[in-house]
Amino acid sequence: MSRRLNRREFLKLASCIPLGWSIASLSKTPALQASLPGNRKNIIILVFDAFSAYSLPIYGYGRSTTPNIDRLSKKAIVYHNHFTNGSFTSPGTASLMTGVLPWTHRAFRPNSEVAPAFGSKTIFNVFKNHHRIAYTHNGWAYTLLRQFSQDIDELMPRETLLLNSSDKVIAELFRNDDDIASVSWERAMNTEEDGNAYSLFLSQVVESFKAARTRDIKKLFPRGLPGEGTEKFLLETATDAIWERLSDLSQPFVGYFHLLPPHAPYSTSLEFFNAFKGDHYQAIRKPVDIFGKPDIDTILSTKRTEYDEFILYCDKEFGRFYDRLESSGLLDNTWLILTSDHGELHERGIGGHMTDALYQPLVRVPLIIFEPGRNTGMDIHEYTSAVDILPTMAYLNGEQVPAWTEGSILPPFAPAANISGRNIYLLRAVFNDQYAPIKMASIMLVKENYKLLYHFGLPTMPEDELVRLFDIRSDPEEMNDLSLSAPKIAQDLLAELKNKLKEVNEPYH
Repeated sequence: MSRRLNRREFLKLASCIPLGWSIASLSKTPALQASLPGNRKNIIILVFDAFSAYSLPIYGYGRSTTPNIDRLSKKAIVYHNHFTNGSFTSPGTASLMTGVLPWTHRAFRPNSEVAPAFGSKTIFNVFKNHHRIAYTHNGWAYTLLRQFSQDIDELMPRETLLLNSSDKVIAELFRNDDDIASVSWERAMNTEEDGNAYSLFLSQVVESFKAARTRDIKKLFPRGLPGEGTEKFLLETATDAIWERLSDLSQPFVGYFHLLPPHAPYSTSLEFFNAFKGDHYQAIRKPVDIFGKPDIDTILSTKRTEYDEFILYCDKEFGRFYDRLESSGLLDNTWLILTSDHGELHERGIGGHMTDALYQPLVRVPLIIFEPGRNTGMDIHEYTSAVDILPTMAYLNGEQVPAWTEGSILPPFAPAANISGRNIYLLRAVFNDQYAPIKMASIMLVKENYKLLYHFGLPTMPEDELVRLFDIRSDPEEMNDLSLSAPKIAQDLLAELKNKLKEVNEPYH
């Protein structure tokens, strides 16, 4: 097994990548104030993409994937049954930021924006008295942030924290002529459909330049640099940059930071490469799903291990980020929220999250809230969902809870009786027209201890509709479909879901 690099060695190599930070200067007051006026505190929402609650030991997972989160959760509020409202980035992120469900904000297609009516109905609009800052590695999340940019004081361009962005190359190669270079870049460097560029010579020079900048860094990531396609990054660079910016901001502020790991490809650092090799962990064997592929158990087992090792990388950076917030005193005035936009599957013949199957590892995500001044942990077992975060933060910071939100104030800040027994919904409708009645979808309804799945009109399914029912309290692995053995419960929940669907479809007929 390869030798692991220590922190000093890692930073020595990482330092060869310039940060390329280019945020306009702002009028500032001393950042680390002793206290803030009234109820207003800073808010940091940190999203790790595709982060499943089923892969964290605090939720019962059998591998030690998150030693830092385990340590820190002992002084946090941990939500054990928290659900996303969408099974991939666009709907899940939009619900988190608007406080409404996908059939309301309508961002349920890949890389879609919310309906125009919700372009200004976001968490950023609610906190007008805060400095509002946001960043994401994720292109689909960036689509939404750009739509909401009129209410964001500081939307950091994605390129600022990518390793090989064109902006950085221009800045370094053409320091004295970056304005002219930027104008001509598109003409000279963009490749055509046949893969050729207008300037064959310059395109080769730039590719060589990019390769030289990342050559040493690549040694730290045996499975390749983190990121999708050509858009690579270091998680260390992101957490360092975010910390440095926050420590320099006037308060109060709201920060939304959506980082891509542990989203695939699972490119963990050398420090955690093969960390779980030969640990003899065995996931529960489950039957191949109607949306799955047979004979890929070995592949899924390998991918699960790689995913778990990538989580170790995320956990280390979260621990480092948290410790810096705490040692600076910033946490004394700050709500820190750790969550995700959706989970990830490695079972039933399904890998990843672009699937119509809505099993628990995909839809149940972490929610851990670090409350200013809290030093003892608390466990919340009521069912909660992403739409609850916006109204809760508004309530706790003395802002008016917006009338449009479909979420509830989270316990323990509101009585548990106010949230228990309510319905939790998730919609996946990638084949449905965005502004048409929903007729092709997978929908989840969670009520009390039951979870109903309703799939209908899908081209990926042989029949017109499929109904499944699970008791997720007594059967958290969803091994026993109760739709036939408990038909009355299934029929009642399905009728309730169809009535809700009729209601949300009405404006689009």
